[in-house]
Amino acid sequence: RAAACAADRSTMTTPSNAPHALHGLSSFVYGTTRLGDGAIDFGERVRTARAAMDHGVWFHTSHQYGDALAVLRAAFDEDRGRVPRLIFKIGWNSVAEVRSTVEKLTREVGIEHMDIGQLCLDGELAKDFAAGGASVGELHELRAEGKVGRFVLQVFPWTSHVALAALRGGHARGLIDGYIFYLNPLQRFATNALWDLLLETRSPMIAMRTVAGGNVFDLRDVPGAAWKDYLRERAGEVAPIFQRSRVPSWPEFCLRFAHGVPGVRASVGATSKLERLAELVELASRPLAPLAPEDVAALEKLQRRWSDELDVHGTPGSM
Repeated sequence: RAAACAADRSTMTTPSNAPHALHGLSSFVYGTTRLGDGAIDFGERVRTARAAMDHGVWFHTSHQYGDALAVLRAAFDEDRGRVPRLIFKIGWNSVAEVRSTVEKLTREVGIEHMDIGQLCLDGELAKDFAAGGASVGELHELRAEGKVGRFVLQVFPWTSHVALAALRGGHARGLIDGYIFYLNPLQRFATNALWDLLLETRSPMIAMRTVAGGNVFDLRDVPGAAWKDYLRERAGEVAPIFQRSRVPSWPEFCLRFAHGVPGVRASVGATSKLERLAELVELASRPLAPLAPEDVAALEKLQRRWSDELDVHGTPGSM
């Protein structure tokens, strides 16, 4: 593992539009949201984390996920030889805050280095970064110090303009190694303009929320299964495409969709169920064929419409 880490870190200055800027990621990344669910016994959550560690996949985490970091610390302390590579959410309003977040989160889980920092830019920092201001150089300096290996930029419909400006202005080159956002059959949280540019520039991407929050039929038909009405409505439009595809399961359909997108390097999914974790890891480890062209075209058409009709009008917490 040490040799692999050294090899990975030797190329961390790969430009953001290079084909392998996010090389080394496991094809499935374990999202730790459910590890912060206090309704689940703490020891059970530690066992889930240990199971994910045994699978050898990367982890994605945040201090925003309840006490997930405490669960991770307990799991890591049980076997420091199996501590996974990690993506952390970091931010928000200044580079000083980014720096303090890096130091705090690595300390909380007992590691010295953050493999990937997911930049969640807000307020004045987002404005300065989009304009190519001083924050760009300061973030370069933070990475040069070795505390963070690589940066990916978090994208929502309401922040897509920041990534779009950085890509168009060249500010992302050599600093941002990829873009991370919800990408599944029901959600594509990059606006149409940004999406088109990401594909045009062959930018590496990490697809979050693998199965869109649940089985498509549950989201469509079970009251309360979809936490927002728009997801229930979208599930109703996607279900016939899924049925027509004859793909055996919804998770496989979602993974084949995401990994069929040029530039997608990994899919992030959260679960507290060991059997679902094993299923996702096993599916993602296969050389999955993309969905049929007609199914991809149908989903792309829906997502372009959804983006213009609803997503661009979204606000934090609304989607």
